[in-house]
Amino acid sequence: MDAVWVRGVTGIQMHHVTDLQDAGRFLGNAAMALRAAHVRTGTDRYSSIATELRSLVTRVRELEDEARTAMHDLHATDPERFARCRDGHEPWPGEIQAGFIPRHTCKDECLYHDRNVLDAIMQCTCGRPPCQACDIGGKL
Repeated sequence: MDAVWVRGVTGIQMHHVTDLQDAGRFLGNAAMALRAAHVRTGTDRYSSIATELRSLVTRVRELEDEARTAMHDLHATDPERFARCRDGHEPWPGEIQAGFIPRHTCKDECLYHDRNVLDAIMQCTCGRPPCQACDIGGKL
């Protein structure tokens, strides 16, 4: 079974567009490093691999744009489902249930009580029951 690193952010369930952004960034960094190795050594093999990676960066950016568009479309057409996905209650459309890892919401800070954001009184998160992730897999 392959291990997967899933980046989490307090307050939101990350959309897979973030994974695609990471992939594009990492591929771009690899291409730059290979170009630098080519400049230092003059070895054409490095340059040709960098060219292949630039092609992959373009393909990944296209996938990223498609995923971002789908996320924006969901926000426009079904804001309630968007909120459920963002809050980590269900997977984003296009993401499989088997790959869904509920976000630990129990460690979220309350904007009103913890951050003194007075306008957030109606969004108080204090006193909520244990989060879905804790119910499924225990405390983090």
